[in-house]
Amino acid sequence: MVAFIISNIAGLIRQILIASAFGTKADMEAFNAANRVAETLFSLVAGGALASAFIPIFTSLLAKEDRERAWRLASAVANLVFLITVLVGLAAAIFAPWVVRHILAPGFANDPVKENLTIALMRLMLPSAVIFGLSGLVMGILNSNQIFFYPSLAPAMYQIGMIFGVIFLAPKMGIYGLGWGVIIGAVLHLLLQIPALLKLHGKYSYTLGLDMPDVGEVIRLMGPRLLGVAVVQLNFWINVRLASHFIEGSVTGIVLGFTLMLMPQAAIAQSIAIAALPSFSAQVAQGHLNEMRFSLASSLRWVLILSIPASIGLMILRLPIIQMLYQRGQFNARSTELVAWALLWYAAGLVGHSLVEILARAFYSLHDTQTPVLIGILAMSLNVLFSYLFVWIFTSLGWMPHGGLALANTIATAIESVGLIYFMRRRLVGLQGRFILDGVWKALVAAVIMGVVLFIWMDATTERPIWFVVFGGLLCGVGTFGLCALLLRISEFYSAISLVRKRLVG
Repeated sequence: MVAFIISNIAGLIRQILIASAFGTKADMEAFNAANRVAETLFSLVAGGALASAFIPIFTSLLAKEDRERAWRLASAVANLVFLITVLVGLAAAIFAPWVVRHILAPGFANDPVKENLTIALMRLMLPSAVIFGLSGLVMGILNSNQIFFYPSLAPAMYQIGMIFGVIFLAPKMGIYGLGWGVIIGAVLHLLLQIPALLKLHGKYSYTLGLDMPDVGEVIRLMGPRLLGVAVVQLNFWINVRLASHFIEGSVTGIVLGFTLMLMPQAAIAQSIAIAALPSFSAQVAQGHLNEMRFSLASSLRWVLILSIPASIGLMILRLPIIQMLYQRGQFNARSTELVAWALLWYAAGLVGHSLVEILARAFYSLHDTQTPVLIGILAMSLNVLFSYLFVWIFTSLGWMPHGGLALANTIATAIESVGLIYFMRRRLVGLQGRFILDGVWKALVAAVIMGVVLFIWMDATTERPIWFVVFGGLLCGVGTFGLCALLLRISEFYSAISLVRKRLVG
């Protein structure tokens, strides 16, 4: 969690600098659209799809102390990832003009300069997918060996690369400097993890492993997950496609709004989920399903207790937070309005996104990628329908339509989280529901009281400097929720305080 917080701070600095340099204008719109292609390739080939299939198999081999077989598997998967990402990246570069005009951002056709810039940036940033593919696999290897800090810190290196690009390259190269920053960041993302990987003393093999049963099992598990990731990425592409027809800044508005929502989600849910997956996998491999059930219930309760107040706080403080972080240089009041509108609807989905993060990994540890993928496909298919529906509704009401894209994502993710909970309860014959609900109602009460305090604070500080409003609001929110949590006897807070005291004394 500490590493994720550091990475989020680096990400904030990066976003502040980029927003100041480019705002929500045409160059930034082209960059955000172009970067979607490289991110999609990474997600499909070596992102969450690969990790969810590779880690359970690799961890099982380590738990059985079959290290030679485990490292042959890792080598084969690494070679396959490199080969596939290179070939797909080359194809994407060749067909870039057709992809941008007919699939990704047809609305840019009205502005040939923006369209051509999107094509050029897309080709420039495609190599990052190859680098991130290998780095993502290294992350899985380290996590399987219970090494979490450096993989979790690696995203900060990516942010540093982009910061370098916007500070030192963009003044002379414009938005292309930011594109090169993506490449530099991807290299740093991989290099940070290499020393920890070398300390494991694994043996690399020159093989594709197509005849290895373990590779076949990874591919089998990855297949359904790959389909699920593809559907999720399809939603992102549809968002860019629709937003390309809206007013300028809409693409950047949904990108920044979604990114701001993901920051607390990463610190709260991703950190817990990444640490929990190897433990879940080891418990399953050893046949300790009762322990796995308790670990999952504890993780879900923690995530809910933290994400509920974070969601409410982010919705209430969204406008001053965006003003403080971004509103300078090319990022004007109109830019703030565009991002804040998207963030309002995205922040409402923080709890759902956090639950999905934990529950999906629990299914993967059970070597079940089909259930979460089928539920995810259904939810994301609804997301597509909701996107068109809410864009029409928002437009009819005279509201900015890109907010409808955010609301569609929030509702679809909520449906997905409910479906995952239902099937996980059936799979584990219960999920300690009373234990979880006990934490939920207490967190809701504390969060509502916190929200009232924040509204009072916002009303009382309308004439104060924006930094005072934000930091004072954060202190009021955290302090109010923490006090209510102690009064309501939320056990996790007492455990956290006890742990901190032990660490300090020790």
